[in-house]
Order: sequence, then structure tokens, then C-alpha cells
Amino acid sequence: MTAHALHCRLPLPEGFRMADVLAFHRRDPQQLAERTFESDVGTGLDKGLVWKGRPACLEIRVNRAELRARCVIDGVDGANAGDADAQDALAGLVRHMLGLDQPVEAFERAHAGHPQLGPLLARNAGLRVPQAATPFEALSWAIVGQQVSLGAAVALRRKLILAVGRQHSSGLMCYPDASSLLQLDAGALRVAGCSQTKAEALLTLARAEVEGELPLDDWMGRGLQGDASSALPVDEIRARLLAIRGIGPWTVNYALLRGFGWLDGSLHGDAAVRRGLQHLIGSSDRIGEREAERWLAPFSPWRALVAAHLWTLKVGD
Repeated sequence: MTAHALHCRLPLPEGFRMADVLAFHRRDPQQLAERTFESDVGTGLDKGLVWKGRPACLEIRVNRAELRARCVIDGVDGANAGDADAQDALAGLVRHMLGLDQPVEAFERAHAGHPQLGPLLARNAGLRVPQAATPFEALSWAIVGQQVSLGAAVALRRKLILAVGRQHSSGLMCYPDASSLLQLDAGALRVAGCSQTKAEALLTLARAEVEGELPLDDWMGRGLQGDASSALPVDEIRARLLAIRGIGPWTVNYALLRGFGWLDGSLHGDAAVRRGLQHLIGSSDRIGEREAERWLAPFSPWRALVAAHLWTLKVGD
């Protein structure tokens, strides 16, 4: 069956920060599953992913002169190429990945006068949290990404993608969906570099999604119908995920942010958030988790957005 393509165009807000999106998808210097582009005319991202069971390539191009994203996903079933629901699904995917529905303007207005955070918000005006393509990608990355360094985490992610081995005709490897991951067993994941705990967590997660015990995409769809902070069944998601051995609170909060666009996760367990907070408030002492949790609490329902701003400080150990 011949693969076809879907197309859509999306308007972007004034000052949209495509550079943040490119940085998020540029973590792997080998560009195995993602390629980024920058030129005087505009910027772009190509991402390999599995779309409705098929290897696909999502192309996003942003023309600086038009403030518009042109999006193509190549590799879809020809029967769906002109389907309105499929077009809407593509537009929803891109809006999700670019964070276009995140209420960043309201957040910045609400806290512009904060003596410590306010200047950082002004410096980072328009900052959004780029999203993984799917909640499964965000969760599986959070599981494999807990390594001694970002470089080690990216290397393990690369090995996982290669082990599954789904490739688009463009040459890009595709980040696996749950069904693709289940082609591997724990032994194959161990050979790819996963610990036994990580391998079991990945397989349990994938199996639960495939069998409908974790309807990750349905949950994301509920969030995309309105404000994710109010529409998502966060407590249910958290409880079901924490029941999986190898998934802890940090993994859940990260996945809720990067996979579902939930902006109220308290990322006080994140070391980079605590380092950024220490720098922001000018403390000579390291900030512990409890202190960071207390400091972030008044910023609900946007605590994860505060964390994203703290990440931009890039303070070393």
C-alpha cells in the first residue's frame, strides 16, 4: 500500500520561540530520529515517529516572515490522506508538540510583579514547554533518561530506538510506540543497555497501553479538549503509573508535563530546578526538595512552567 501525506498550517503567536522546540529535539547530536534546521528564512524539524502503526516522518517548518507553521506527516495510509479527522489529528499533534495551547500569557501577567521570578519571566517572555509527540514517548524517555548524565541518557535512548528498528523512507529512525516496543523482550532491552528494572518498567508500560489499562492517548485527548490542568484525570494517571515498578513521582511529573502538557506538576525533585532556584533567590546553601516544594507551591496551577523558567538558568553543580 502506498504511503501518502497529511498537511496543515497553523498560525503562531507573536514572538513564538521555535528555538526552544529545536533545542528540545536536538538532544541527540547524531540526529537519529529528529533533524533540526535553521536558516535566514525560517526553521524546521523533522521527526520520525510511528503514526497509526506505520513509520512516518513529521515535518514542521516555521517561516519567520509569516509566523505560521507548515506541517506535513508523510507515511499515512492513503485512505486517510484526505480525511478531515486525520487532518484534525495532525493539527492537534503539532499544537501539542509546540505547546500552543499553554496559557503562558496569563501566567506571565499573574506573576510579572514577583520580585524574584518576575525579571526571569520578562527575560523569557513567551516561553512554552515543548512536548513529546505522545505520552508514551514522554514516559519511556523519563524511564530511560534517569542516568548519570544527559549524554548517557541520550545514548541509551538511541540504543532503544535502534533496537526496535522502525525506519521511515527518509532515513530517520522512528521513536517506537508501545506496540513496536513489545517486539522486544527484557533480554533484548538489556542488550540495548537497559537495566533489568528499566526493561521491566518499559515492557509493563507498553503492555498496559496496548491492552487498554493505560489509555494514554485518550487521556491526552481529554486534555487537548480544553485546559489540560482541569480536563486531565491527573490523580487517576498518577495512581496507575505509580503502580508500575520502576516508575516514581519524578517520572510521573515529568511525563505529565512533557506528555500531557499538564503545567501544575511540582518538579521540586529535579536537581536542575533546585539549582536554578538556588541561583534565583541568591542562596549560598543548596536547596532541598522540601524547600523547593514550598517555594513552588504558591505558583499553582503553573508550577511546572516555573520549573521550565528555572531550567533556562542552566546553573552547574
